Amino acid sequence: MTVCCGGSKKDETDAEKRRNPIYSRGNVCCTDILVLLLFVAFWGLMVYIAVYSIMRGDARRLIYGYDSFGNTCNQQTNIPIENLSLSGRNTYGKPNVFFMSIYDPLNSMQLCVEHCPNKKLSDEFEIMTYAKQYNVSLCQYDILPEDYPKQKFHKTGPCPLKPVHKSISVLSRCVPDFLSMSNDNKNKSVASVIDIKTIKRKFIEVFELDDLFRRVLSDIYICWKELLILCGVAVVIAFLMVVLMRFLASIIVWLIVILAIVGSLVGTGFLWWTYIQEYQQHNRETIYVPVFGIDVENERAFLIFSIIATILTVLLLLILFVMRKRISLVVALFHEAGKCLVAMPLLLIQPLWTFLILFAFFIYWIAILAYIATMGTPAANYTKGFVAVQYTPEGLAKHFWWIHLIGLIWTSEFILACQQFVIAGAVALWYFSVDKKTVDCPIGKSICHLILHHIGSVAFGSLIITLVKIPRYILMYIQSKCEGSQNACAKCCLRCCICCLWCLEKLLKYLNQNAYTIIAIDGKNFCSAAIKAFGILTSNVLRVAAINSIGAFVLFLGKVGVMAATCSVAVVWIRSIPGVHYFAIPVFLISIFSFLIAHCFLSIYEMVVDALLLCFCEDCQMNDGSPGREYFMNPSLMEFVKNSSARIESLNRSHNRSSPEVTELVEKQQSPPSA
Repeated sequence: MTVCCGGSKKDETDAEKRRNPIYSRGNVCCTDILVLLLFVAFWGLMVYIAVYSIMRGDARRLIYGYDSFGNTCNQQTNIPIENLSLSGRNTYGKPNVFFMSIYDPLNSMQLCVEHCPNKKLSDEFEIMTYAKQYNVSLCQYDILPEDYPKQKFHKTGPCPLKPVHKSISVLSRCVPDFLSMSNDNKNKSVASVIDIKTIKRKFIEVFELDDLFRRVLSDIYICWKELLILCGVAVVIAFLMVVLMRFLASIIVWLIVILAIVGSLVGTGFLWWTYIQEYQQHNRETIYVPVFGIDVENERAFLIFSIIATILTVLLLLILFVMRKRISLVVALFHEAGKCLVAMPLLLIQPLWTFLILFAFFIYWIAILAYIATMGTPAANYTKGFVAVQYTPEGLAKHFWWIHLIGLIWTSEFILACQQFVIAGAVALWYFSVDKKTVDCPIGKSICHLILHHIGSVAFGSLIITLVKIPRYILMYIQSKCEGSQNACAKCCLRCCICCLWCLEKLLKYLNQNAYTIIAIDGKNFCSAAIKAFGILTSNVLRVAAINSIGAFVLFLGKVGVMAATCSVAVVWIRSIPGVHYFAIPVFLISIFSFLIAHCFLSIYEMVVDALLLCFCEDCQMNDGSPGREYFMNPSLMEFVKNSSARIESLNRSHNRSSPEVTELVEKQQSPPSA
């Protein structure tokens, strides 16, 4: 559906239309207004959920925890609960949750304490002395320390089960110091050791974390500053890669290819050399792989690594050999895209704005999720043998997180689609200008076109991606729950469905990106633009293959180069930080972050190239080179696409033909796709 929001000036001359034909092609209408209204209504529901959850929830309960009487720890004011005298207490200065029994923490009374016990307390007198000395309430709040020996010491309270073991604070919860308990049990029976394992399992149920994951979190916490700095290093390297590709396109492309070849050969040779050294020394030492929990012999490990590296190197060399004649085409294409980026340098920082907007949205989403998770009406539960307050959501509120999750997917895709439209619109405005050196603020105009005319189309495209992602995520969740199933047929069907949905998602994303370019040029609604974009892509499939295959491969090598450079710095730096258990985990995280950062920057080139290709095809359909219908394309772009087509067509012909002239190319573009 299209609803007009304004019209072009009636007194606009043909010369002015000629200089900016995008405005004269009906690009002044609001497209897909119904989907826009749906998106606004959905966000109205999101805002209602946010306000409702903030009023009914308390994110501080998730951070500090709460005791059995409904008091959130480390808070000056808590709302009293009816018929619970110990509720509504001031717990400020008591940031830790203490469990009356470490053997069954989920079913024991919980209190807010000043700090976790820092030593083992064997009997009631030691507990009383410790409470007086450190001013810590280890029994129910209304019991004085001198009255501790008179009370019952049980998991249901009012005092903790004896003995009270040394504990440490983990996520504001008092967790037993298992290392200290192991030292105490060295000279004790096997039963005590088994007891410690049971305690660990119980506390895993509290945190849903295992010991390895806890160490990983500890490693990330120790070196989080270094990780942030390394992300900044990745940004600088990626930006330098983009700048170098603009000014030194041919050198950078060939340098990336050469470095990929040399790096693969040297790395593979180094692995084989290491394997030979290990084999000659008969080194049978084992390497423990903590993530997989297995022990691998040094010699066998390097043999496996060497074989894998050899296979990957051979595949890389074969791919480069097949595409060697097309690398020069990438150089010419990058030069043309570079001209566009020189005219609009602010395109390079569009991923930064997108990242900042996504980051702000994710912070908002996580904050509201914390309130949704703690939303509910407090109610006293006496089934455990003591009073325990539980918060249970009522009615439709228990399903709010589903809507919140859909909002995460749709809004994230919407923000990314807005970036794609702004870039495509700016490239189209630059392309369809007679004097490209005097284009006035194309990025700003593209943003205005997006907000005033085509925000509904972007919402439509992102909604389609969301409708494909949700079933895939549901199937992935079902797959995770069926890991222990013996039905191989069901597992295979799930994997096939997930793979098909993933392929469909990638196809629709590529089609959407090209549809946004058609919308920016023609002002069509999303469905019409998608159909037209699909027709252009299918009728020019050989050109698309020639331009995108090698270009995407070189850009991928550039992303890998940024990741490799950042990881090299990370390995040297993080390895020298004391206290890190598995330095490979932070390096693995920074490798992911650096690759994503490089993808954000280098994908600009890819978007510009795709938009230029569609603009070229549209230019050929609109104009024929005659007076009054001159082409907008640069001669270098026309020659590049012509040469790309000629080289691919030559592979499919059994006899040699000379390259077609530009007029022949135009005739091909004007002919129907079936021809």
